[in-house]
Amino acid sequence: MFLDHFRTMSGYNRWANDRLYDACAQLPAASYMAARPAFFGSIHNTLNHIVVGNRIWLGRIEGMNVGGMALNEILFPDLDGLRAGRIAEDDRTDRLLDRMTEDDIAGDLAYRNQSGAEFRTPMRLVLTHFFNHQTHHRAQVHDMLAQTDVPPPELDLIRFLRTP
Repeated sequence: MFLDHFRTMSGYNRWANDRLYDACAQLPAASYMAARPAFFGSIHNTLNHIVVGNRIWLGRIEGMNVGGMALNEILFPDLDGLRAGRIAEDDRTDRLLDRMTEDDIAGDLAYRNQSGAEFRTPMRLVLTHFFNHQTHHRAQVHDMLAQTDVPPPELDLIRFLRTP
């Protein structure tokens, strides 16, 4: 039951990322990189943060040590490299969900946060946060796009579900 839901969310996530990156690719480089009044300071930095968040959470779920990565770390200096990294993370998410079972989702995830504090959280809530975090920051990029000449794409989940 939950596994099908999270696989749908992964499909939606990839679809929304593709649409958002397509829109960002239409921007002149200076506009894409421009400083903006946003938490991470630019479209590029915000998209990098989403990939950082992915790597941290997927690493925790996969039992890898992910300490030391700053939330504002710039993993990729340009949009092309970042998009390749984004696709790799979407592929990684699909592979993770392909390996998971309903029992895995019914369990808890024990992990340390970036400060080293220990937590134990139900896996279904970790995965919910994982996808919600990306939606939250895509919305910030969507807003920044609205401040440019490139119209932001529709990213609603219901639109994805109705797309053939």
